[in-house]
Amino acid sequence: MNKSQRLTRQKPASFKAGIVHLGPGNFFRAFAAVYTQEAMEDSGGDWGIVAVSLKSTTARDQLLAQGGAYTSITLSPSDSRTDIIESIVDVLVAPENPQSVLDAMSQPSIRIVSLTITEKGYCHDPSTGNLNVDHADIAHDIEGGAPRSAIGFIVQALALRKKAGLAPFTVMSCDNLPNNGQLTKHVVLQLAEQQDAQLAQWIDEQVSFPSTMVDRIAPATTEHDIEQLRLQQGYIDLACVTHEDFREWVIEDNFCAGRPNWKTGNVQFVESVTGHELKKLRCLNGTHSALAYLGYLAGYETIADTVADPAFSQLCHKLWQTEIIPTVPAPSGVNLQDYCSTLLERYRNPAIRHRTWQIAMDGSQKIPQRLLGTLCDNLISNRPIDGIALVLAAWMRYVSGVDENGNEIDVRDPMATQLRTLASSTATAEETVTLFLGMSAVFGQLPKDSSRVEIVLTRVYASLLEHGTKGAVELYVS
Repeated sequence: MNKSQRLTRQKPASFKAGIVHLGPGNFFRAFAAVYTQEAMEDSGGDWGIVAVSLKSTTARDQLLAQGGAYTSITLSPSDSRTDIIESIVDVLVAPENPQSVLDAMSQPSIRIVSLTITEKGYCHDPSTGNLNVDHADIAHDIEGGAPRSAIGFIVQALALRKKAGLAPFTVMSCDNLPNNGQLTKHVVLQLAEQQDAQLAQWIDEQVSFPSTMVDRIAPATTEHDIEQLRLQQGYIDLACVTHEDFREWVIEDNFCAGRPNWKTGNVQFVESVTGHELKKLRCLNGTHSALAYLGYLAGYETIADTVADPAFSQLCHKLWQTEIIPTVPAPSGVNLQDYCSTLLERYRNPAIRHRTWQIAMDGSQKIPQRLLGTLCDNLISNRPIDGIALVLAAWMRYVSGVDENGNEIDVRDPMATQLRTLASSTATAEETVTLFLGMSAVFGQLPKDSSRVEIVLTRVYASLLEHGTKGAVELYVS
């Protein structure tokens, strides 16, 4: 293969479509698409994937130029492995042709619609779980016409299937949200009820919404990754994805129209994923957010860089031991101490360049799931909250848009403008904390009497201002 030649599918697509996936970003391509290819290769079945981008044309432009094929690059501290993934059989861009997406989702062969659309893609209020009917895309979808939101596409496609007398598909969220299946069902039903009560009843009775827990670190692909692949393998693949070797997928076994034999990839099918979700959201995602905000403000580019600093690895250890693990009932067969030790080793993998800035994105949507549940549980049990408070204070400092050296921060968040305006309107730590805690869209799940939270948050926010981020972390772990 010529050094400048693009990757192409090795053979004509032999997999027929059985899945429509909304949100074909890096994580999906490093995770579910890999599992699905392995299942079809091992056990057969028509489970090819029609990938749907809800916003950008990038995935379509990159993947279709290669016949849907791309390279999965497994990075360990000492070496790497490449695999060509060919489970994607088509890629659509919803804003260009929403009807083509509805047509795909309405095909009888489609038995699963899966999602990796990030927390903000559910267009809900993170503090209540309810559909945000004031969200621009949801307001549009309530009015009718071509849908814009992922929830709108699901509701309209199910309506078309009901009208045609077709069986429904399973809706499977693969995003980092607690009880993601129930949350997805809740917002889907709320939108359906706005349009057709009988449709909502049919969805409630006929459609499966299994909850899932997904785990694999997959950073954004860089130009360096693409060039390294070209040098090592002799081809250009703009759609390649990098990820760690570790992976874990736990799924509630609740599918109304069948599923691939994902067990070939050691997927765990269980009656309830709640314990696994809580373990991952609080132990992994919670400390990931801690390292993202505190690490970024301290000047570290990646998670591996951050935990190479002993103070930040101690931060993780203290958070786990004193504030997180006490709130997490261990799932059957899981030792939480061992799990967290493994997490720290994963964070230390220098081959995984997972940028603190990337993880820091959309914090207003992530904080309620990753941190506030832990905080509330510790308040009820009168346990320490200083570590979680320090993370929240770092987030408040981060979304001000200016770091402690006066440099601009490119804050990517649905509430970025509101957050920056709020932060710039305060002069003291006490004022900042009081105004932020008043944001019900983020902190609405805190108890009405949150005076202890306000006192501790004000103290650690003042510590950030007085000692700098690294100094505040060192004080916390000392």
